[in-house]
This record gives sequence, structure tokens and C-alpha cells, in this order.
Amino acid sequence: MGKNARKTSRLNAKSTYRMSSPKEESLATTADVLGKKMQNFPEPSKTPEAGSARVISVVNQKGGVGKTTTAINLGAALAEVGRRVLLIDFDSQASMTTGLGIKGAALREQYGSIWYLLNDPEAKLEDFILKSSVPGLDFIRGHEDLAAAEAAFVSEIAKEHKLRKLLAPVLDTYDVVLIDCSPSLGTLTVNALTASNGVIIPMECEYFAVLGLSLVKKTIQKIKENTNPQLKILGILATMFERKTSHSREVLELIYKEFPDEVFDTIISRTVRFSESTVAGVPVTSYASSSSGSNSYRRLARELIARGGAK
Repeated sequence: MGKNARKTSRLNAKSTYRMSSPKEESLATTADVLGKKMQNFPEPSKTPEAGSARVISVVNQKGGVGKTTTAINLGAALAEVGRRVLLIDFDSQASMTTGLGIKGAALREQYGSIWYLLNDPEAKLEDFILKSSVPGLDFIRGHEDLAAAEAAFVSEIAKEHKLRKLLAPVLDTYDVVLIDCSPSLGTLTVNALTASNGVIIPMECEYFAVLGLSLVKKTIQKIKENTNPQLKILGILATMFERKTSHSREVLELIYKEFPDEVFDTIISRTVRFSESTVAGVPVTSYASSSSGSNSYRRLARELIARGGAK
């Protein structure tokens, strides 16, 4: 591992974890909210099937819908059930990197980031992997210069395949690779989708979020037609759900009516625990282990595995 990468990895100090209040709200599910048959997802085997990692992009062209929260906490929940997980921060805002404890000067350092790897053909991805505070959960940090990807790669041949080629050497080391995508449908997202087996689409339970869903699906269809015919949507994840508002329920009903086979039964409700855990620099599953947010992502991990989206 490079000198600076080793230096960065030492910044992953564990924060002080907090347990949640026993009064935390019970989990909301699509079946419960819409009056459907209750679904149960079994505890997965601690020994996943052999083979290359399942690569999953967490995508939505709208910002602030829970992509980063989902990538971090789904990854942590999968690691808890014995999966070896690699997170890729593929967003110039580097929110996932911050949420895993990298801040200040280390966040601004280009060496050790996914951006550096994309631009140096001699660099090896395995030398830039950092350990999170969660056993089995590794990550590669993002960088603000990812914002320059559109201009930087405009003349490159097969630029859509850069990330796929970069990930190839480590796919046998992990069970799941989760890519936290930027809030756009540009070069970086196309790269992520080209490298992926499946897509998770987090969608805030707000009406305007529904309007952009068809655009995401059109982009995925174009990727299937041009660069990755095996790509499939693993599920639409309702996030920032407010049980006490009729609007959240109405939006969920609308999504389910349009995409009944693609909506996850697991719902991610709005909770301050997510913001608190980001400040602490650890997943919510560690920061507030018994909270509804933690248990929702654990349930999502079980559902994803049960649906065949992850090993």
C-alpha cells in the first residue's frame, strides 16, 4: 500500500457508539403501509456462495435521496452477515468518505482516491483500499476532482469501461461491491452502471422524486442496450418515509402502482440517527445499533440476498 494511503487508513479511528432509545419507532414496510401480505426474509447463511463479487450501483440523478446513507449502511449490514464488502465513493462531494471518518486534509488529498486510480494506469486498486470501523467493510475514498470527469475523459476510447477494468482484479476478493454514484446521469454514473450487475434506486417519498424515476430507468435501459446487457434493477428503495404524513403513503402507493415488481418491501424511515452517525464517521448500525434505521438496513440486506441481488 502507498505511503499516503497507509497514512489515510490510520484516520479511520472508531467513534464513540451510541445505543438508541427503546422507544424508537417500529419498522415501516411496503406491505404494512399498503395493506399487503406481510413478507419475512430469513437470516442468510454466514457463508456466501463462491464466485466473483456482485457489483451494485446506488443511483438517482436527484441529490439528497439517501444514496450515500444506503451505500454505507447497507454495506455495513451485509458485512454483519458475513459478506466481504467494498464501497466505492464515486461522487465528487465525497459524502461517503466523510461518513466513514475521513475528513480534513486527508479528504482533500488526491492520492489514494478513486479519482487518482482513474487517471494513473500504473496504480493498483488493491493498494488504495481502506478499512472501515466495521469488520469486513472496506472502501475507496472519493475526491472533489471527480467533478472534472466529463471534460477529462471526453476524448478517451471506451471511457465507459474505465471503472469496470479497474475493479476486475479485486472482484474475487469480495462478495459485494457497492458504488455510491453522483447525483447525475453523466460519465461517472455511466461508468458505474457499465461495471455493475445491478442497480438500487433510492427514492425520497416526495412527489417530485417520482417524476425523475422514469429518467433513471431510461438511462439504465440505454446502458443495457449499449455497454452492459446484463444490468438489471434490483429494486426501488423508498427513503425518508414519514409514517405520520399521508403524503409519504400516497407517494409510496404511486411508486408501487407504477413499479409493483421493483419496489423493495423494506422502507427507510426518516430519523436523526443517520445525520448523527455521519458526524460520528461510522455507519448507523454501529452508532445506534438497535435503532429503527439500523434494523431497516439489516432487513434490506436480508431482502436483497433473498431476492438474489447479493450473495
